Amino acid sequence: MFLIVGLGNPGLEYEWTRHNLGFMLIDKLAQDAGCEVKRRECSSLVGRAEIEGRRVELIKPQTFMNLSGTAVGCLLKKHSASAADLLVISDDLALPFGSIRIRERGSAGGHNGLKSIIANLGSNEFPRLRIGIQPDHPIADAKRFVLDPLPRSLRVEAAKIIERSAEAVRAILNDGVLKAMAKYN
Repeated sequence: MFLIVGLGNPGLEYEWTRHNLGFMLIDKLAQDAGCEVKRRECSSLVGRAEIEGRRVELIKPQTFMNLSGTAVGCLLKKHSASAADLLVISDDLALPFGSIRIRERGSAGGHNGLKSIIANLGSNEFPRLRIGIQPDHPIADAKRFVLDPLPRSLRVEAAKIIERSAEAVRAILNDGVLKAMAKYN
């Protein structure tokens, strides 16, 4: 079983924020696979799907971003899975808007959701897909920027980014992280 975790914040007020691109990608993968992400498990919403011939759990932690590690750790334990069975999807303020970066492992890069997961697992040895949200202009307040709703003018572009990110996830499942990195980074 492969666990695909999209990071975000629960609640309608966060639905269209940059910080919820992980949730948006999980929703897209679920829609494409014909499943619903609604089963409550380990402070998360979970849905089982088959993607690229692999059984996966699509996961949206409901603990809020900064406590994502609690939910992820619980799910890994419950499914007798290791960090290698995990793919974490997050936004990344250090990457230009719309870019995708896939890594086999690495630091949190200042992302509080990734920090929480790394702290809970005691390891940074898990694959991740980061979606760039950096604007082409300076921002004064990063917290406000990531939690403000995407302007309507960017939502069509965001949907295209989510589609490309879904293709990248399918490539990871089908071809492995290294080949997906070569194609999408």
